[in-house]
Amino acid sequence: MIWFFARLFSSILIEKIYFVTWNVATKYPDQDLCTLLDINETRTLPDFYVVGLQEVKAQPQNMVMDMFFEDPWTKAFREVLKKHDYVKIRTQRLQGLVLNVFCLRKHMTHLRLIEAQYTRTGCGGMWGNKGAVSVRLNIYGINMCIVNTHLTPHDHLLEDRIADYNTILTSHSFSNSDTSKILFHDYVFWIGDLNFRLHGEDLTATEIDSMVKKNQLRTLLARDQLKMVMEKGEAFTEFTENSITFPPTYKFEFSSQEYDLKRRPSWTDRLLYKVNTDVYDDIKLNIIQHNYKSYPDYILSDHKPVTGEFDIVIRPSIEDHGVEFQPVSSWFIDEENSVSYRLLGDARTASGDWVGLFQNGFSGLDEYIVYEYVGRGKSSSVSVEPNAITERIYFSDTALRTPGMYCLVYVAQRGDLIGILGVSPPFPGHHRNN
Repeated sequence: MIWFFARLFSSILIEKIYFVTWNVATKYPDQDLCTLLDINETRTLPDFYVVGLQEVKAQPQNMVMDMFFEDPWTKAFREVLKKHDYVKIRTQRLQGLVLNVFCLRKHMTHLRLIEAQYTRTGCGGMWGNKGAVSVRLNIYGINMCIVNTHLTPHDHLLEDRIADYNTILTSHSFSNSDTSKILFHDYVFWIGDLNFRLHGEDLTATEIDSMVKKNQLRTLLARDQLKMVMEKGEAFTEFTENSITFPPTYKFEFSSQEYDLKRRPSWTDRLLYKVNTDVYDDIKLNIIQHNYKSYPDYILSDHKPVTGEFDIVIRPSIEDHGVEFQPVSSWFIDEENSVSYRLLGDARTASGDWVGLFQNGFSGLDEYIVYEYVGRGKSSSVSVEPNAITERIYFSDTALRTPGMYCLVYVAQRGDLIGILGVSPPFPGHHRNN
């Protein structure tokens, strides 16, 4: 079957997406992350990395601070990925739940309608210790939604996990009317600590541990609650999961590869997906999953991380009109500076759009030095050409403060939705007498 899809995908264009889900149990990132991200010199790196974390350390008194400052795990993943020219395009956090989406820099200007949401399910929906965070976006003619969840724990609370799933599906909403719900997207990826356990109390933790050591995984998976509710149509029926060939990912002793037998080992950490194959006349959408793995050598947490790499079909013939910056020879420190840009095709400005000044090689949209809103302050339309409008925007004499290489990014912001319409070529900033 994999061979068949490989031949099918060889004739069409794809994007590669690499997913990580890990319950980090409030620990700090003290192990190297390159193995987890499968970064090595022998392979082509994916177009996107998606990192879903659960139980990132979050305390009620720090909730406001968490909104404005990057958590240590996000920072650690960013530091690794920026060395390979990835840019963090969005983070969404709900207490200990964190979802990060990174893409190769070359794809940035094709991103549209990026939006993040969350749903609380803890304490009857009043508390965010359990729930979901998500990011949805459009790229190359398709749209996708990524959901990271932490559902209700404990063996006997299966009905609560089912209720969590249905609550997230019904209450999670986005601004775009065509994709207002999770399942309306072309591609949906649902990852996280889903907390499904093994059915029946007749199997003790010691017996499960013994069966794992004998590699009797298939017998254990027959009791997996998630597979059972999918077959019964109670939850996750719309989704597909690849075959599991790795041992249960929970619960381990800290700093160990041995199970903590105070809990029954279970496959709590999962990656599922859904594709709406026939939504377009010009192409049939599809997914191929290349691997599904856990990593026993990561011992910080009582969970083992899980990864999966996917190819998805895209529609690059669908043109996404944007902004083309005119070349800038240089900007001068302590002086007013400006730049011209062309709105291509049907691209138009709106009151929330902004142009940000970034250091060249920036690794996230939150790293802007300063920004100016389009259409506010000192800006002007320069000319109107066939299929293009040229405008100029000015930055104050306080914008540029130190010498270096810089670039400009045009961000279309329409309410909660953002898109990256253009990135300028890099240019130097310096004092005029230099």
